[in-house]
Amino acid sequence: MADAVARQAAPHRPAPVPLVVALALGLLGSLICALALGAARVPLSDVLGHLGAGLTGGWIDAADLPDYQIVWEVRLPRVLLAAVVGAGLAAVGVASQALVRNALADPFVLGVSSGASVGATAVIVLGAFAALGVYALSVAAFVGALGATALVYLAARSPQGLTPLRLVLTGTALAYGFSAVTTVLVFLAPRGDAARSALFWLLGSLGGVTWPSLPLAAAAVAAGIAYLLSQARALNALAMGDETAAALGVEPGPLRRRLFVVCAAVTGCLVAVSGAVGFVGLMVPHLVRMVTGADHRRLLAVAPLAGAVLLVWVDLLARTLVAPQELPLGVLTAALGVPVFVWLVRRRGYVFGGR
Repeated sequence: MADAVARQAAPHRPAPVPLVVALALGLLGSLICALALGAARVPLSDVLGHLGAGLTGGWIDAADLPDYQIVWEVRLPRVLLAAVVGAGLAAVGVASQALVRNALADPFVLGVSSGASVGATAVIVLGAFAALGVYALSVAAFVGALGATALVYLAARSPQGLTPLRLVLTGTALAYGFSAVTTVLVFLAPRGDAARSALFWLLGSLGGVTWPSLPLAAAAVAAGIAYLLSQARALNALAMGDETAAALGVEPGPLRRRLFVVCAAVTGCLVAVSGAVGFVGLMVPHLVRMVTGADHRRLLAVAPLAGAVLLVWVDLLARTLVAPQELPLGVLTAALGVPVFVWLVRRRGYVFGGR
């Protein structure tokens, strides 16, 4: 019955397979372009050769070693992580909008990113978790995200379960509180460069990414997307309202709790490695919904690929527009997202997938 509701809500939509194939090819091309372009440009043929050597353990001429290190050690983990973060934010954005039945929901609506920001800022400004070395920032951000998740859950829980309105209000209120703590930490920073570093991280950055940053984030995103795809039919029902979901055989309370945990865990892992990259989880689901309709099986097949392509190009712009300096990712996603979202609302009269 949930499938029938989804088909009725979005009739005559194109099959997603050609779109998925096109986006997958577009992502592959985007990754290669991002490896070739930058402050130091590497010819495309050399990029492919360096990738082959890195994957097969082949030999590299001494003259080509600097370019190989740029492609394999510096850019490849960064562009792969950009794709992972973009895919994860888009998928969690789709789930969050169904979770709280709010068109303005995104992966950060539950206050997870604000909690992570407290942990990361404490490391940058106060030197907390210094014993963990290079992993201190990621660990502190993830611990902060978990703490925020626990507080939001405890504050929003009621005898009726996790209702959408209580989740949104609690997450928003606690996010303001965490943001205030972060602001105080930055304000009291003894060094100006520490405050600048904290601000840069708060707006999102993939600078300094290395190979160890990739596996955990990739595993979290893959597991999260797999779970959300398995719950696509239930998400169709949940998006129609709790009463409709219950009539279709979906228990909204337990489902909402599971979605809350999954969304918070994936968001926490992503924020820990990239900072708070805004607008991707808000904008991409709406743009994809215009093409695929409201069926979450289609949405969750297309949105992660679209988010990955978007963030790969945003990261490329971030490191090339003012090279050799970098722009925070959040600055560019907001610059792109605000006009696109305003256009979408004005052109479509958009209300959670409607007209």
